[in-house]
Amino acid sequence: MKTTNESDEGVVFRKSLGHYSVRIDGQEIDCELSSRLHKELIYHTSASLKHKVQSIREVDKADPVAVGDRVRFVDAGTGRGMITEILPRRSKLSRPLPVPGQRVFEQVIVANADQVLTVFAASSPSPKWGLLDRYLVTAEAAGLPSRIVITKMDLATQNKSLEQDLEIYRRIGYPIHLVCSSTGEGREELKQALHGVMSVLVGKSGVGKTSLMNALQPGLGLRVKEVSQGDIGKGRHTTSHLQMFDLDFGGRLVDTPGMREFGLWDISPEDLASLFPELAPHIGQCKFGLSCRHDNEPGCAIRKAVMAEQVSPYRYQSYLRLREEL
Repeated sequence: MKTTNESDEGVVFRKSLGHYSVRIDGQEIDCELSSRLHKELIYHTSASLKHKVQSIREVDKADPVAVGDRVRFVDAGTGRGMITEILPRRSKLSRPLPVPGQRVFEQVIVANADQVLTVFAASSPSPKWGLLDRYLVTAEAAGLPSRIVITKMDLATQNKSLEQDLEIYRRIGYPIHLVCSSTGEGREELKQALHGVMSVLVGKSGVGKTSLMNALQPGLGLRVKEVSQGDIGKGRHTTSHLQMFDLDFGGRLVDTPGMREFGLWDISPEDLASLFPELAPHIGQCKFGLSCRHDNEPGCAIRKAVMAEQVSPYRYQSYLRLREEL
């Protein structure tokens, strides 16, 4: 028999304004967050004082708990509880979140995901490939595989360069799904890719994510839209409103509200090239070795690969633009 203070373990399926819905054995418990999870205890390094707290500092995150987190919580009864511990994550997808008047915090968008689906429309709006590269780099840094999903394929004839642009990413090795929600094109193949895993959808508003989700599972897009109603500002509800949904055909899905900005978190300029799969094999082959910035140095192996058409000039320029902001 469980004692009063014994904790249970569950998965965070939904978060909303300081409340977290934790699922355990098919039930959901409405949990609040223990205040100590907002702080980190710093202990003395001296052996004689190793169990004594030296100082306390605030956790460097906008919200320490993310959808997808496995947590321990104390069940207070009547469907309520208190989260007391966040269990180790196998992955986390993060971006920087500037807080006015303070420094930038880490915003963990989703924890323990298996793959990232980057969603763009064939046209209306036209794809922003620079934003795609941001998504792909973020996923690579998190150790997550990515799939590129192109919606509104019934409008593909309005984008003459679409196939040529996508071929750049095919050559790199990214799986590409061409989907039309109205005709069903590509739907079954995408469902197979989602089956049995936890997937995260990222993409700006207007690219057809709601229609895509309805095509995958009738009514799902409406349920997701209800969760993110009232989304204002630069991804505000990524921190305050987010939910994971079960897929009838197996798997789980988290949709991130359309964000106008998507910065890179905890990526150094020196590590950036390794997050471009086609650049990674050339790292260390430059005249100046690992110290090469891959921009204007003579003897750069990456620049040589670009000249030899082994690396897309566009992707190389995308790398340089991202490096400038790090």
